[in-house]
Amino acid sequence: MEIEVLDRRENRLLNRIEVRFNILHEGEKTPERDLVRDNLAKLLKVKKDLVVIDHIKPKYGIQQSAGYAKVYKSIEDALRIEREHILRRNKLKEGKENAESK
Repeated sequence: MEIEVLDRRENRLLNRIEVRFNILHEGEKTPERDLVRDNLAKLLKVKKDLVVIDHIKPKYGIQQSAGYAKVYKSIEDALRIEREHILRRNKLKEGKENAESK
């Protein structure tokens, strides 16, 4: 799996960097969010907890996916700004089922 950053913009109002990227995954399924977060964090030299994957969309007919992620300055900013379901998908916040079972 290879990740190529296509666009990187700083959003000072929301204290984050917005990243558009392509993932080349020949002979593999579409990679999981957690794996993409790990690799993107290493590529951008930030902590994994600060990276929030908004979406990963596979391209039809080729083994490639396009994605959009946000890299926050602090975890507090991410928790304050991001929608609940996006935080749960990125495992930054527990879902209703997990919280009730504990």
